[in-house]
Amino acid sequence: MTNMNLYSRGDKLFVIVNMVLIGLFTISTLYPFIYITSLSLSTGFEARAGNVVLTPVDFTIEAYKRVLSEPQFWISYKNTFIYTIGGTLMSLAFIIPGAYALSKPQLYGRRFWNLVVAFTMWFNAGLIPFFLNMRDLGLLDSYFGIIIGFAVNGFNIILLRNFFEGIPQSFEEAARMDGANEFQVLWKVYVPLSKPAIATVALFCIVSRWNGFFWAMVLLQDEDKIPLQVYLRHVITELTDDESFGAELINAPYSVETVSAAIIVCSIIPILLIYPFLQKYFSKGILLGGVKE
Repeated sequence: MTNMNLYSRGDKLFVIVNMVLIGLFTISTLYPFIYITSLSLSTGFEARAGNVVLTPVDFTIEAYKRVLSEPQFWISYKNTFIYTIGGTLMSLAFIIPGAYALSKPQLYGRRFWNLVVAFTMWFNAGLIPFFLNMRDLGLLDSYFGIIIGFAVNGFNIILLRNFFEGIPQSFEEAARMDGANEFQVLWKVYVPLSKPAIATVALFCIVSRWNGFFWAMVLLQDEDKIPLQVYLRHVITELTDDESFGAELINAPYSVETVSAAIIVCSIIPILLIYPFLQKYFSKGILLGGVKE
């Protein structure tokens, strides 16, 4: 631990203020997760009464039993994994070669193509034209439509392009002297050296796909194809007006609020498990194992 006696009074005040601000930020970040977890572990009566603030009230796991016993929940969970894994792999299949091409100075019209990619970050065709385009391509109500329709993001291409541009040419020149072609240079030189950047882009894609809601709701009509986020909407909006579900809640230890909270907790567990695994790449230098003099 750093010896505070080595700091001046002004430095000590600066450190203390930083620690307080970081602590407050950490609390504000963790509290929503703590609250929703406590809500899911409380009885429906306490949740409706607004008595849950920090810890569960009248601890119960009945909301989880209700959620996990629902076949549609598992179907939606499976669909979310399909969209997330398939969509992320599809995105990386487009983003990595695209970023590599845009990073090469010898690319004909390089400035124009970089401008085109950047243009898509601020402007798009709009909701209705995009929907009509998906319809005309026969991609409505299909797994492939969700996977391919949102495969490329301009920001991710530019982010990875910037990493590629930072790799010294000496790596590429050495590979070409050994007879490597363009694809071999990409997969055997650039990709291994860019693991931190690729992990970052992959995490962005994973989170975006996992949380995908609006277009999945618009493009998918078959309930057997909807992801978890759309299923959560179904629970919140439709079950609230469902008379049979309302009758079930009369004597049940759970409510719409606790069931919804349980679904939310279940939906974020995979992201919480994946993030620490990818986090280790963020702190690594992009040129680890580089050429030594």
